[in-house]
Amino acid sequence: QVQLVESGGGLVQAGGSLRLSCAASGIIFSNNPMGWYRQAPGKQRELVATITGGRSTYYADSVKGRFTISRDNAKNTVSLQMNSLKPEDTAVYYCHTLRGSSDYWGQGTQVTVSS
Repeated sequence: QVQLVESGGGLVQAGGSLRLSCAASGIIFSNNPMGWYRQAPGKQRELVATITGGRSTYYADSVKGRFTISRDNAKNTVSLQMNSLKPEDTAVYYCHTLRGSSDYWGQGTQVTVSS
């Protein structure tokens, strides 16, 4: 059974930083691509960043230069370091992975950036 558990959300002022973590189980973690998505109120869920098993990364244009995705294969965790946060980064952030053709999501963690 695949499980993804996020942590690290919270309330921060604009310009501040937060670090999100996602602990994964039920997969061969080192082989799996991992990603972070976010969903703001009234908007569709959108891709934020991904990292492959080979540590290739992708970032949405809106977060390039501010966010960094990383993974620790020894601890089965993926992290998202978020710097220079803006009010428009406010959303529920979700960890994501694939196993075969199935998508798996964490429960989400709220990030709120005040102006």
